[in-house]
This record gives sequence, structure tokens and C-alpha cells, in this order.
Amino acid sequence: MRMAGNTDWVAATATDPELACPTSSVVDIVFSRWTTPILWTLNTYGRQRFVELERRIGTITPKVLTQRLRQLERDGMVVRTYHPEVPPRVEYEISELGRSLAPLFAHLAEWAAANLNKVEQARHDYDTDPLQ
Repeated sequence: MRMAGNTDWVAATATDPELACPTSSVVDIVFSRWTTPILWTLNTYGRQRFVELERRIGTITPKVLTQRLRQLERDGMVVRTYHPEVPPRVEYEISELGRSLAPLFAHLAEWAAANLNKVEQARHDYDTDPLQ
């Protein structure tokens, strides 16, 4: 990656939003609405059938779970195993690439424990400020 002092990089960031924030594609993969609960569940409980995963997550619709699992499989975060039985059985598990996100999630959990009360206080202050 070129540094901000490089005029070529600065010029590119002015025209290309992806270059302005080089982590945006990672953020899209990891922090989409349902990625975290899916990966967390697969990491915690291991290999899961669709119905088990759906039950453990709770509020996700089957359509959205199917879409997210397909995207996570495409991104290499989840492995889908098809068992040609009668009836057919499909299982999902977190991949090594998905598992490599564990330190990131651990840091986020630590940050949340240390700071969510500050966020709540800031929201309260903002919402009760008559000038807002």
C-alpha cells in the first residue's frame, strides 16, 4: 500500500472510494448484518445443519440465512458439505479462514465490554440535549 504522502495515492483516493478506505471490502464481508452471528454460532457449536443453525440464531429468516451462507461460502468463511443420502443432508462449518477471525471478534468483545456503557451514555446525552 502506498502512503498518504504519495501524490498518486492521494489522487487515487479522491476518485476511488475503495482506495480511500482499503479495509471496506473486509468490513463488508465480516460485519454485514448476519455474518457475525452465523460465524459465532458455527465456531461455538461446530458443524451444523441448516435448521440447527437457524434455530440457534433465532431471528434470521430462512431466505436471509441461505443468502448469507452462500456468500460466506463464496468468501471462503464457511464450508458446505453435501451428503448424497435420502433425504439429502447438508452441513455447514466454519473454515480455517473464518476461524482466523477469532482474534478480531475477541478484540471487539473486549472493546464492547469496556465501552458500550460509554456509547449508551453518549446516546442518552445526545437524545436529551434540547439543542439537538
